Amino acid sequence: MEENDLKKFLDRKVTEYNNPLFIKDDPVCIPHLFSKKQDIEIAGFFAAIFAWGIRKTIINKCTELLHLMDNAPYDFCINHNDNDLKKLIGFCHRTFNDTDLLYFISFFKFHYSKNKSLENAFFNKHTLIQPNKIEAALNYFYPYFFSLEHVPSRTKKHIATPGKNSSCKRLNMYLRWMVRNDGIGVDFGIWKKISPAELICPIDLHVARVARKFNLLKRKQVDWQAAVDLTNELKRFDKNDPVKYDFALFCLGIMGKY
Repeated sequence: MEENDLKKFLDRKVTEYNNPLFIKDDPVCIPHLFSKKQDIEIAGFFAAIFAWGIRKTIINKCTELLHLMDNAPYDFCINHNDNDLKKLIGFCHRTFNDTDLLYFISFFKFHYSKNKSLENAFFNKHTLIQPNKIEAALNYFYPYFFSLEHVPSRTKKHIATPGKNSSCKRLNMYLRWMVRNDGIGVDFGIWKKISPAELICPIDLHVARVARKFNLLKRKQVDWQAAVDLTNELKRFDKNDPVKYDFALFCLGIMGKY
């Protein structure tokens, strides 16, 4: 397919999937249950971290967790007591269990006691001066997230970092949700410290397969460099918002029709 034809095709697919009808069947529906910024951030973070496997299962497990948190994740993280935490014992989603959950909540309590937004955990004076802001942000976030005492070693596998050559698919998706604001309503655009032009496209095996089909990716490994390479290719189609094509590549990958 010629480059101009490919751009037109992907633009049509973005229009097809980047609309409010997309929300209800995708994990992004979880943060859409809330209007308070901190609730959106926390609910969105859990939804992104849980986002592997069947989307319906992901949504159901997120809904179960929010119920255990009285459907007020920010208030729960900040004001919980020991009895509140007991309700969480036994929760699990795939390899994520209650040990991991209790640490996540401890981190949120720690962070929000000093900050009004989770944005500062990624984008701050240390990372915003770097040329590759997303890579710097994710490499900063990992040690910061695990900076509390008594970190369960098992929990570290749930947070990716470019420093370990991960594609960071779920965190890049989370950053897309928080940063992009195209007025359509799927992504939230509540973080303002970086522009959508600086985001990195989420990539997994399905997206990589579609990208290779369209000659947008040559790298065999699905790692951080693959995510960067794909994003750079997508910038040829829209340098200001390359990650919008995540809608097209992701949905084409799910359907397997391209």
